[in-house]
Amino acid sequence: MYDSGTRKRALALVAQGRSLNSVSRETGISRAAIRSWQTRIEPLGWSRAASCPRCQKVPEPPSDPAAYTYLLGLYLGDGCISHLRRGTYFLRITCANDWPGLIDACAEAMQTVRPANKVFRVQRQGCQNVTCYSNHWPCLFPQHGPGKKHDREIALAPWQQELVNAHPWEFVRGLIHSDGCRITNWTEKTVGGVRKRYEYPRYFFTNKSDDIRKLYTDTLDALGVEWSSLARGVNPFNISVARKASVALMDKHVGPKY
Repeated sequence: MYDSGTRKRALALVAQGRSLNSVSRETGISRAAIRSWQTRIEPLGWSRAASCPRCQKVPEPPSDPAAYTYLLGLYLGDGCISHLRRGTYFLRITCANDWPGLIDACAEAMQTVRPANKVFRVQRQGCQNVTCYSNHWPCLFPQHGPGKKHDREIALAPWQQELVNAHPWEFVRGLIHSDGCRITNWTEKTVGGVRKRYEYPRYFFTNKSDDIRKLYTDTLDALGVEWSSLARGVNPFNISVARKASVALMDKHVGPKY
């Protein structure tokens, strides 16, 4: 672990216009570490070894089930867990710059789930990666595994399903915030010889994983939200909610991204 002085010296070299490669060669510090310090200068500290509710002798749910269930939806959509060579894991959720409120909500949920760990944001072209290091992410998200999520089975553990059953709207909101959207569709009809334009809101959720789409639609069914599956080519990747009453429910509990 590098102290703050070492970090500041490395960043001072970058500020002089030096490339990450040249600073890495001179200091012996990896480019990835220097890049992360551009967002987070202070060391993480030993509190990252804080206890995990799933690692106790009697496993318990996260202390804030609603925040966890929202984060679960985000993870299944745009999240991934990576294993570092030094033995720890980091959760990364990619959020578009267009939705600063979503980025804040993601960071807040991640911090709530792991309150002793630091959450930081790394700017990328058109998006921010909201990231947090913890040895316990695989405990909290047992869906972690090698390869892409849509190429392997994704199923909720019984304790996760209980949380989704208790907080279904948070789960739906996380999925929509990651791989969904609220749009305004329009159509034109001739009424009494006059061509009129009609607009109506609609929710879409798009994911290549059959399992993740089913988790979404099963939760909608439990909430009484009507949905339909729309094929993109020959692949039914899109789930649509367009019925007026169902859209009203989604507006009440989810709403557009912000």
